[in-house]
Amino acid sequence: MASREEDFKERFVAMLQDFRSNGDKDPEAMFLIGSLAARLVDRARQPSWAAFKANMVPPVYDKLLSDFQKQGNDFHKEGKAKHAYAIQVLAMSLVARTQKDAQVRTGEGLLDEMLGLLIASYRKAEATKPKVN
Repeated sequence: MASREEDFKERFVAMLQDFRSNGDKDPEAMFLIGSLAARLVDRARQPSWAAFKANMVPPVYDKLLSDFQKQGNDFHKEGKAKHAYAIQVLAMSLVARTQKDAQVRTGEGLLDEMLGLLIASYRKAEATKPKVN
């Protein structure tokens, strides 16, 4: 039987491979990921997703994971697969930071870079939106 860490690594690698190979085929899902990550980073007044995670205290981490689990399950039940996927990606990024496995930590760095690009893309899109008076 696989340990929790081995199980996570297997799911993380699968998610990361899917994210890297199919992300450009689903701009809506990528926008959802970028928008949620940007909101979290901005609320915490952090400069990046990686900094957001690094400066998160354990009670905040636990609450955010719990919120992600509840909201992700709700989205899944409502048939909002892309919303659930966005939450899954961010949740797995959070958990990856707690793992000791070198491959998971390398994947976390790659994922954080991609999340940084999605945040920047979201912010650029928001900045170019026409302002409503």
